[in-house]
Amino acid sequence: MRGACHCGAVRFEVDAPIRDVLACHCTQCRKVSGHYWAASSVPVAHWRVTEARGLRWYRSSPVAQRGFCGECGATLFWLPEADAVFDWGTPADHAISFSPGALEGPTSIKVAQHIYTEDAGDYYAPEGPPPEAGAAPDRLAASCLCGACRFTLPGPAGAITACHCHQCRSLSGHYSASFDVQEAVVEWQAKDGLAEYRTMGGGVRGFCKGCGSSLWFRAADGGFSVEAGVVDGPTGGRLAAHIFVAEKGSHYEIDDGLPQFSGWD
Repeated sequence: MRGACHCGAVRFEVDAPIRDVLACHCTQCRKVSGHYWAASSVPVAHWRVTEARGLRWYRSSPVAQRGFCGECGATLFWLPEADAVFDWGTPADHAISFSPGALEGPTSIKVAQHIYTEDAGDYYAPEGPPPEAGAAPDRLAASCLCGACRFTLPGPAGAITACHCHQCRSLSGHYSASFDVQEAVVEWQAKDGLAEYRTMGGGVRGFCKGCGSSLWFRAADGGFSVEAGVVDGPTGGRLAAHIFVAEKGSHYEIDDGLPQFSGWD
């Protein structure tokens, strides 16, 4: 089976059988993907990179590194050391995790388990309806995983929208969740790592070129949104709707009971 980032600067192949999907809600996965990450896996011997022009690696811990596209910012891989042990067990046969959102075409794999659910954002629940709104901070701090990009903005986040379009899925690895703000109110403390990717539709996505974290999106009409997963601490927001569900991935279901729209809401 073939897969690729959004811009095509990273392409890969994996051989069946492919493990069902683990949805990870840890802080690291939420920062790099912008919401929460989902990953299937195969033994490293059954994974091949066929186009590495954009491939970048960031060592996110002493026992694992994360692979992303340095040209479009797509979250793609998580590669542990061969002898690494985690809370949920030891990856079998030195397996590499990869984004199902990067795979070409539908698959038979499904989300089988949610892990690190205690680290989930305050604006959604790993399964089922999102929680009622809690803390409502009047100032939000946000950062990438490596800290090279940091900014603040007014809070609370308010309504957060999940997008299931092909672009958001191929870039985040699962699907995105973001909230609208005025770009002028964003105050940057550090942006040395900031990179931008212009989409075919004229929008621009901001990500960290050092660790691959998804940060924001500027639409062609000037609208601006921040990825909810990069907010440090409570967002004060609540997932409110799903858009572009006509393009949703085949590996998951939407089970929170929120409004769904086939395209733009």
